[in-house]
Amino acid sequence: MDIIVLIKQIPDPEIPPASFKIDPSGTKVVPPAGVSPVIDPYSEHALEAGLRLKDTNTGSTLKAISLGSGLNKELLKKAIALGADELILLDDPAFAELDSAAAAAVLAAAVKKIGKFDVILAGRAAADWDAGQTGLLLAGDLGLPSLSRARKIEFTGGKLRVERIVSGGFEVVEAAVPAVITVSGELGKLRLPNIKGVLSAKKKEPLFWKATDLGTVAVNRRVKLVRLYQPVREAKCELIPGATPEEQGTNLAVKLRELKLI
Repeated sequence: MDIIVLIKQIPDPEIPPASFKIDPSGTKVVPPAGVSPVIDPYSEHALEAGLRLKDTNTGSTLKAISLGSGLNKELLKKAIALGADELILLDDPAFAELDSAAAAAVLAAAVKKIGKFDVILAGRAAADWDAGQTGLLLAGDLGLPSLSRARKIEFTGGKLRVERIVSGGFEVVEAAVPAVITVSGELGKLRLPNIKGVLSAKKKEPLFWKATDLGTVAVNRRVKLVRLYQPVREAKCELIPGATPEEQGTNLAVKLRELKLI
């Protein structure tokens, strides 16, 4: 079985929101200085799903792909430490600030360059913008079936068997390969690397592909980000007069009615 896992580098979502700034253009979020990026938590679930498939299907291969500009090689080599056979970094200034459609188009070009695969795994969304679109748009670009919000994935009898989260429970579906699956957090946490894996990752370098390596691919945004801003929060405290609790209650009711809240 040949597995492709999409992993995304994002600012650490555990950083307090107040620590982020908006750049002068008003279109980009700037994380605090000195804070390292992390692998998106949902991408980690997808990587764990891929590793489980590799563990249970002898002779399988796993390739991890990350897309962006200024990617942190050492961070993303964690995929190799955990068992990925190859790490491909789509790293180019042209890949900065892509929307979901453009990201899917670039990833589709990379997948076509790879050629052989049975399944593509991605997180159900990313913890930075939480759009949840790229995996499904990628399936559309490749003309493949897509399954979303998977909590368990098996490959048996030449088919994918997936438990996917639905309202109030889960459902079991099957799909022929190749297919694209987005993975939910219910699948479980990413395993920890062992010493052998860490040493292997130190020796093995990722492949770097730039826009020119992917042939003709449209990287234009379809969605235009007009403005990012922090909402102004105003608070006003008004004391309700009254000599007794009953009078205060009456005055409160009158005030709420004046404000058309009751």
